[in-house]
Amino acid sequence: MIVVTGATGNVGRPLVRALAAAGEPVTAVSRQVTAADLPPGVRPMAADLAEPAGLKAALDGAEALFLLLTGDLLAGGADPGGILDAARDAGVRRVVFLSSQGVATGRHPAGLEQAVTASGLDWTVLRPGGFHSNALQWAGTVRQQRLVAAPFGDVALPTVDPADIAEVAAVALRAPGHAGRTYELTGPEPVSPRRQAAAIGQALGEPVRFVEQTAEQARAHLLRFMPEPVVEATLAILGTPTAAEQRVSPDVAHVLGRPPRPFAEWARRTVDAFR
Repeated sequence: MIVVTGATGNVGRPLVRALAAAGEPVTAVSRQVTAADLPPGVRPMAADLAEPAGLKAALDGAEALFLLLTGDLLAGGADPGGILDAARDAGVRRVVFLSSQGVATGRHPAGLEQAVTASGLDWTVLRPGGFHSNALQWAGTVRQQRLVAAPFGDVALPTVDPADIAEVAAVALRAPGHAGRTYELTGPEPVSPRRQAAAIGQALGEPVRFVEQTAEQARAHLLRFMPEPVVEATLAILGTPTAAEQRVSPDVAHVLGRPPRPFAEWARRTVDAFR
């Protein structure tokens, strides 16, 4: 049995599908998950990671755990150590943890990764950079005005397809040889917001206009739904990325045996969100 937390999110949803398609028994954990959200045969388990005791039923009989801890879960009191203790006590032997490239570049604290690597479980850490799917924040203005507004229009970052993250996680959960490894996950090339807008337009078959925001305009927009420290870190990455943050990693290709999917492919696959 493999337990997937965050099972209805950008990475969890394709991960559950990939594991189920491979014939693995899967328990999908999320706060409000139901069988209707999942492929046939996957067991839904509504649980809150802020209460590790409530995970016991999900973890019983599991051999592996995909662990995703979002900022709101941590703000709500989720305890990584408690979750990992509960997993170990239930007999889980392997954990794959979705971290962030920001740990390597010093943008984010390393405490969560340290809890995983000290857990006594066989661990694999995944460090993605920005997701292709972050472009969904533009879906409303693209639908209504064929418009993308973003700061730093020509600063390019190698964003990664969440489906690629999911496939790497599925391999690390199922196959030997990944314990004790940390994988940095990126797309195949750096792509700027201006080029992302053009790719969305190509997928739609209609031009999408790009309007560059000032940093202050972007800050005001992001503060509507992000804490200020997260906003500042996000703008720093988008506007003045380090060489490490712009580097294309070979790890997706190394694990999957194929190149990572480019942003344009994600845009074509997700085009209905922008229609």
